[in-house]
Amino acid sequence: MVADGSSTIAWLITATALVMLMTPGVGFFYGGLVRKKNFISMISLSFIAFALVSIQWILVGYTFAFGQDAGGIIGNLGNLGLNGVGMTTGNAGYPPLLYMIFQLTFAAVTVAIVTSGLAERVKLSSFIIFTLLWTTFVYDPIAHWVWGGGWLASLGAIDFAGGMVVHISAGFAALALALVIGKRAGYGQYSMEPHNIPMTLLGAGLLWFGWFGFNGGSALAANGMAVNAIVVTNTAAAAGALSWMVVSWINGKPSSLGMVTGAVAGLGTITPMAGYVTPLTAILIGAIAGILCYKAMLWRIKSGMDESLDAWAVHGVGGFFGTVCTGIFATTAVCSYSGLLEGNVHQFTANVIGAVVVTVYAFVVTYILAIGIDRTIGLRVSEEEEYVGLDLSQHGESCR
Repeated sequence: MVADGSSTIAWLITATALVMLMTPGVGFFYGGLVRKKNFISMISLSFIAFALVSIQWILVGYTFAFGQDAGGIIGNLGNLGLNGVGMTTGNAGYPPLLYMIFQLTFAAVTVAIVTSGLAERVKLSSFIIFTLLWTTFVYDPIAHWVWGGGWLASLGAIDFAGGMVVHISAGFAALALALVIGKRAGYGQYSMEPHNIPMTLLGAGLLWFGWFGFNGGSALAANGMAVNAIVVTNTAAAAGALSWMVVSWINGKPSSLGMVTGAVAGLGTITPMAGYVTPLTAILIGAIAGILCYKAMLWRIKSGMDESLDAWAVHGVGGFFGTVCTGIFATTAVCSYSGLLEGNVHQFTANVIGAVVVTVYAFVVTYILAIGIDRTIGLRVSEEEEYVGLDLSQHGESCR
């Protein structure tokens, strides 16, 4: 059954609102994981990211990502300032202006995820500059390559809702930032336990809820593909939560924090394939994702890296695994694409190439941007400001 224009528009407006909710969801998720003196700062970074990206996207971001292709690398300036992006419903069944704001929410939540690598030690002024540069030089080109008719799309790589564009780019960007900005003062010497786990659970709930719009909305229609995307999204989240809970139970106690982190791992991993696989495949993918991302987190801890909100372990590793698995498990029983299990070697190869290229590009360019900011205006707050906490030193507020 083909959706009519009004139902598609209504669904995409709803999906846009759901994805918007994910950005404060990330803020609450991360906010509960940091120390009390940085709680307001951590949530604020997500709201600031949303505000900055909202303006950047209208001015230049949308045209760079979705403007007419220029050499497979970037969109041209034809839609600068939303020139030509109208309200009239075209052949796609929805107005271009609606697609624009739907995609804006994806860009914003990606930057919010990246804040993991800067937790409790970034200067607000530097974060603002980084956000504008990163969205322009990392997110926008990758979005164009995959979704805007760029070279990865021409190669045949598929990414239903953001395995490459959102999760790989954010996860490996967070890792690069953590390496440049350095460890928090006292990291590894004294406890830096999460100060408010219920707040993190709330954030996880908002993310799980919003992800139905994230993946379901990426069908760009109110149809069966959207329904399948929502079903497999929920299924993978549940499987990820349970598998993480089990492996953490074997190594200690089944913490609530671990369970919801596993759910997010399942959500991120299923994202690139949500419109291409069956619910049974989603159980398998989500379960493996929970275990794989848990092991990545343990490796990160053992290595001593202070990317302690684990965007890399959950989003980066999960997004990479999910993108590769998309090339394996995509099935014509659900969509028009087939993967390696149905004999399509090219699809598998294209997705592996896409995953590797986006990983390298996001990490290297983020590292260069971070080094540039650090050597000019400084990326990190002073030692005294870090000791006092970013709530007071950057915002003049405190959480009592």
